[in-house]
Amino acid sequence: MIELYYWPTPNGQKVALFLEEAGVEYAIKPVNIGKGEQFQPEFLAISPNNRMPAMVDTAPADGGAPVSVFESGAILQYLAEKTGRFMPSDLRGKYTVLEWVYWQVGGLGPMLGQNHHFNRYAPEKIPYAIERYVNETRRLYGVLDRRLEGRAFIAGNDYTIADMAAYPWIVPHEDQGMTLDGFPNVKRWFASIEQRPVTQRVYARGKEIREQFDLATDENARKVLFGQGGKK
Repeated sequence: MIELYYWPTPNGQKVALFLEEAGVEYAIKPVNIGKGEQFQPEFLAISPNNRMPAMVDTAPADGGAPVSVFESGAILQYLAEKTGRFMPSDLRGKYTVLEWVYWQVGGLGPMLGQNHHFNRYAPEKIPYAIERYVNETRRLYGVLDRRLEGRAFIAGNDYTIADMAAYPWIVPHEDQGMTLDGFPNVKRWFASIEQRPVTQRVYARGKEIREQFDLATDENARKVLFGQGGKK
């Protein structure tokens, strides 16, 4: 059994996509980031960086004690290796997938996250910051578009954890000041994943959970999420 500590952030959604696609038995443990539940000691014990998501595998492959994993890229790799799904077993194929997972967690996610913050949530509109992150977002979309030229998915013809990692960050492209019309390969790839039944199921459930609070209007939630520098 996988216990998924989850909120429907892009990083939370990528793990939910894997679990649903792979048909893994799992239980969602909601962690309401708007109420500060990510700072509770119980959650910090498995996710010391107080970010979504985290997971506990109560039945690891070695038969030993439960294994906890935080950081979405590490979780995707763990689950792919555990199940033998959505990552090639051959050396070259595996590392093609992993390098694109790491590209997402090291670049696409952080840069698009900053774009989203300064465009939507920052109390003061700072033109320099907005321009910087919109430009970097555009560059990264271009990288992805070139990679998808002649390929159905990021690593080739098969849907893998590289696609699951990147897709949730492209979902809010309009909030990032982007249109997919300028990136035809990304647009095609995005539509193919969006239409998957699992994707629709995961995002419908995430919408239900997310509607419990709205960061754009909930000032208390904003303070919890964006005022973390002094937390002990």
